[in-house]
Amino acid sequence: MRQRLSSEPDRYRGRRRVPTPPRSRYAAVVTTALVGAGGVALFAGNALPDAKSVSPTVLAELKTASALSEDAAERANAADRSSRDGERVDAAAEAEVWCLPLKEYEFNSPYGVQGEELHTGVDLVAPEGTPYVSIHDGTVTKAGWFGGYGYTVIVANADGSEAIYGHSSELSVQEGQEVKAGDQLGLVGNTGLSYGSHLHLEVHVKGEPLDPVSWLMERGVDIKLQMEPFHSEVAIP
Repeated sequence: MRQRLSSEPDRYRGRRRVPTPPRSRYAAVVTTALVGAGGVALFAGNALPDAKSVSPTVLAELKTASALSEDAAERANAADRSSRDGERVDAAAEAEVWCLPLKEYEFNSPYGVQGEELHTGVDLVAPEGTPYVSIHDGTVTKAGWFGGYGYTVIVANADGSEAIYGHSSELSVQEGQEVKAGDQLGLVGNTGLSYGSHLHLEVHVKGEPLDPVSWLMERGVDIKLQMEPFHSEVAIP
């Protein structure tokens, strides 16, 4: 067996593991623990956190987000309800539109007994040729000469009542024609038994004449003060 001389350098002494300082080993352990905890947190983040394991700040944020979501949903529902209600109100208002037959007139000769006779309507004085319109939706049942009423338009209103427009100079509709509130029926005149240019308006229910003033007042139209509901305002020619 050959002996090495003490002066002969070591050629091979095997692989040696470099010692790890205690502090480095501790840091490695802590790092591993943190990485593992992060993975658990990421996995748990996919599920709803348990309130007991969530910090007060995160819990407050979750509650705020939930409240905002509920509030947004409630506002959306309220807007939808409001839209539906508005549509119903608009439809009802459209079906119940009543309006003045004329603009810029002088109210004269009210309904009632005058002398020995019953004046069965009201007279609205206006210049000859002034357009007048239907006070409500309906069907024209008469458009022509009508005895002492002269040229007359009669409209069977949608609510079952009947409106008579007398003493016209010209007529703008024909019998059987459907009209809406505000549609032109004719022009003010002085035909028939008339003392001057005016529109004679009557309202009948079941064949009986009623006071147009009180009838229209119940429907939001003040024919004396020339006022009508805001939703009933129409463009009278």
